[in-house]
Amino acid sequence: MLTQKTQQERDWKPIIKEFEQVVGKNGVVRRKEELLTYECDGLTSYRQRPALVVLPRTTEQVSEAIKICDRHNIPWLPRGAGTGLSGGALPIENSVLIVTALMRKILKVDLENQRVVVQPGVINNWVTQTVSGAGFYYAPDPSSQIICSIGGNVAENSGGVHCLKYGVTTNHVLGLKLVLPDGSIVDVGGELNEMPGYDLTGLFVGSEGTLGVATEITLRILKTPEAICVLLADFTSIEDAGAAVSAITSAGIIPAGMEMMDNLSINAVEDVVATGCYPRDATAILLVEIDGLQVEVDKNKQRISELCKQNGARNITSASDLETRMKLWKGRKAAFAAAGHLSPDYYVQDGVIPRTQLPYVLKEIERLSQKYGYRVANVFHAGDGNLHPLILYDNAIPGALEQVEELGGEILKLCVKVGGSLTGEHGIGADKKCYMGEMFNEIDLETMQWVRSVFNPKGLANPDKLFPTPRTCGEAATALANPKFQGIEAF
Repeated sequence: MLTQKTQQERDWKPIIKEFEQVVGKNGVVRRKEELLTYECDGLTSYRQRPALVVLPRTTEQVSEAIKICDRHNIPWLPRGAGTGLSGGALPIENSVLIVTALMRKILKVDLENQRVVVQPGVINNWVTQTVSGAGFYYAPDPSSQIICSIGGNVAENSGGVHCLKYGVTTNHVLGLKLVLPDGSIVDVGGELNEMPGYDLTGLFVGSEGTLGVATEITLRILKTPEAICVLLADFTSIEDAGAAVSAITSAGIIPAGMEMMDNLSINAVEDVVATGCYPRDATAILLVEIDGLQVEVDKNKQRISELCKQNGARNITSASDLETRMKLWKGRKAAFAAAGHLSPDYYVQDGVIPRTQLPYVLKEIERLSQKYGYRVANVFHAGDGNLHPLILYDNAIPGALEQVEELGGEILKLCVKVGGSLTGEHGIGADKKCYMGEMFNEIDLETMQWVRSVFNPKGLANPDKLFPTPRTCGEAATALANPKFQGIEAF
C-alpha cells in the first residue's frame, strides 16, 4: 500500500475527472464543507473527512468507481445511510467514500415466491411498506428502520426487536450481487433459501464492507401473521424482569420480540415521546410481542401473563389492535434518541450474553457504573440477550470520553467472560476491534485475515476495521507481535 506521505502528495484533480466520467459532476462530492457530512457515522466520537465522496446509482457505476480506486491504490469504503454505531463507515485519511444513498430502487417484487430485490440504498421500512398491502412484511426491524438502509443492514448483519423469533438480516438474505474490491461483479446465493455450494452469502453478510459492496439484494419476505398481541409488564426489580424472561423461554414460548428497559430509559422516553404507557416508578418494564394463529396467541398471552406475575410483575397491559401496539412499541423504538434528554452525550455498546446470565450481568454493569462514576441506561433485546447499555457523559469534560470507552470495554469483556459475544447487531467496526482478542485466539484472527485477503488482497476495501492493529490498539500489540501475525496487518 502507499505510504502516508505519498497519499498526502497525491494529485486528486485527474482522479476526480475519472470519477466524474463515471457518475457525472453531481455524483462527486469534493468541497471540504460538503465532506463534513460524511466524516463519521452514528459513532460520532471520532471524525475524519474523506478525500472524496462518490455517489453511484448503478452496479456498473460502483464497479467503475472501485476500479479507479484499485488502479490508483486508493483506500475506499462503502457507506449507506450512516446510521451505524460502531464506526464501520468511519473514513480514513485520503480515502474515497462510495455512498449508496442514491441507489434506492426496489427492482423486483415477487409475492408468489415471497421475495423482493432491492438496491442497497432502499430504506429498511420501505420494504414492508411496499408489500404490506398484499399481506407481507420484512422481519428485520432495527430501531433506526425508518432511516437505515438495507445495504448497511447487510454490512452489519443488523437485527431488531423481532430477531428473537425471526433472526437477523442474514436469515432473510437469499442472494447478492456484489462488486468485489478489484471492481469485478459477481452473484452469490440465489432465489432459494438453501443454495448448493459454499455459503458465500452468509460470509458476506456482516463483513462490514471489507469484502466488497452489495449492489442488489434479494430479500425473503414473510406472510403477515393472523394475530399479533403486545404485552407490557412492569417490575419493581430488574432481576425479577430477567427471571420472567427466562421463565417465558423455558416454558417453550418463543415470542416475536421480548425487550427490556430500565427506569432511566423509561423516564427518558416518557419525557420525550410521552406514550403514557410506561409507568415512571417501575424499575424495569418488559415488552413481549407474540404472533401466529389467533388460538395460539390467546393461549400464549394467558401463559406469559401468568409467568410474569409469578416473577413479580405488578401490572400487565396488553394490546391487539395496531394503533395501541404501535404506541407500546413507540417508546422502545425511540429509546436511543431519548437518551439525549438525559445527558449531553452518550456512548452505546452492543454485547450479547446467555439469558441465564442476565441478572448477574446487570448487577455487574451497575457496579461498573458506580466504579467509573457514569450512569448507565439499559435498553436491550432481552429475549436473545443482546444488551445495549447507554453510558451517559459530557464530552465537554476533558478525559470523559476515554473513561467512558474504558467502561464500555469492561462491559464487553464481561459479556465475553460469561459466554457471550462482542456484538449482536452493531458490528465491530473501528469501535470494538481492540477487543477481538478477548473473544478469538490468534489462530482464529489469523484465519479471518486470510479469508479477507482472498477477496481484498490489497487491503483497500474499508481498511483499519474489524481487526486490531498495533497502530490503533495498544491492547493488540502483544498478540500481533506473535510470529504468526507478521505481515498480516497489510491485508
